[in-house]
Amino acid sequence: MRLTIRTSLAMRTLMFCAVNNGHIVRKHEVAEACGASENHLAQVIHLLARKGYLKTVRGRAGGLMLGLAPDQIRVGQVFRDFEGVLPFTECSEGEGSTCPLSGVCQLKCVLSEALEAFYARLDTVFLADLVTGNHGLNQLLKVA
Repeated sequence: MRLTIRTSLAMRTLMFCAVNNGHIVRKHEVAEACGASENHLAQVIHLLARKGYLKTVRGRAGGLMLGLAPDQIRVGQVFRDFEGVLPFTECSEGEGSTCPLSGVCQLKCVLSEALEAFYARLDTVFLADLVTGNHGLNQLLKVA
């Protein structure tokens, strides 16, 4: 299993904003720190803002900041919001599946249970858990 770039950028953006909590940060600062293009990051920021994780401020002094406290943002929910739109396997696609085994294969159930366990573990982690006391992360992401 490999996370999509969008999910990875979403988590990096949230961690950047959490390290700089209470301050408006600029998209180019996040892009530079996260090693992302501003165009790709704009799509991620848009979805994070739509879901309420971020607040965006327009204008000359604009930028973005957390829309929720770091201890209110569950990592599992962020992953679901970004990864949940993609089927994990072809057989998860329902009628669109071309797998000849889909009607009798029990692997589908095992994979589904494993995915549920994966998200259940991520649900125990909050954004605050990732940044609080993480001095190395603070040094990398803190805006001067």
